[in-house]
Amino acid sequence: MARVLVIDDELDLREVLRYNLGSAGHDVTLAETGAQGLALARAEIPDVVLLDLMLPDLSGLEVCKALKRDTTTTHIPIVMVTAKGEEIDRVVGFELGADDYVTKPFSIRELLLRVQAVVRRHAMERQPSPVMRFGAMKIDRDAHRAWVHDEPVDLTALEFKLLLTLCDRRDRVQPRSTLLRDVWQIDGDIATRTVDTHVKRLREKLGETARCIETVRGVGYRFTTTPDETKPVSFEEADDA
Repeated sequence: MARVLVIDDELDLREVLRYNLGSAGHDVTLAETGAQGLALARAEIPDVVLLDLMLPDLSGLEVCKALKRDTTTTHIPIVMVTAKGEEIDRVVGFELGADDYVTKPFSIRELLLRVQAVVRRHAMERQPSPVMRFGAMKIDRDAHRAWVHDEPVDLTALEFKLLLTLCDRRDRVQPRSTLLRDVWQIDGDIATRTVDTHVKRLREKLGETARCIETVRGVGYRFTTTPDETKPVSFEEADDA
């Protein structure tokens, strides 16, 4: 099935994950520290990493950042498995490039399904796909890069995921709750300005092509392929939630 690297300092949990992931057909490697996990990830290139935030040497966020900065491991999907369930922890994790987030205590069955979904989604995303063009904007899904007037746009992993989600669903309104669920994996019932703040940052980086991202008041956002060129570009956050 998949090669899974588990980075967690709890011995009992590591053994539970080894047994259950192994029973599901996965090849499991265990690490109890961040440093050991980084070394194993670079040496074995697993299909997915299950990463705890609370490690004895490096924090899980530091490990995630290191994996995403290394060209040999940047493509490896990361599922954060942690007792820290605050919204800010999730946001920071996704900002650094994590693909999913599971809070302890969790259902083993749910975790197995999430691992399968992440591995399957990652395999599909790595299939060759054409570069998308929208006016002066160009997006390369496989390279995780975007350009405006052939100038590269410096996007975080989360900003690129947000842009790609809007583009893939172009001309359809995306409620904030839907974006929270699909981009951040956060319960849509949580009152948050997270979406508005990130859309504002994304618009600032896209410059004149930010017109493609329209605010639908009281609902959310829509990526349009036919923006109103007479309308001034706005980098303000929406004033409704």
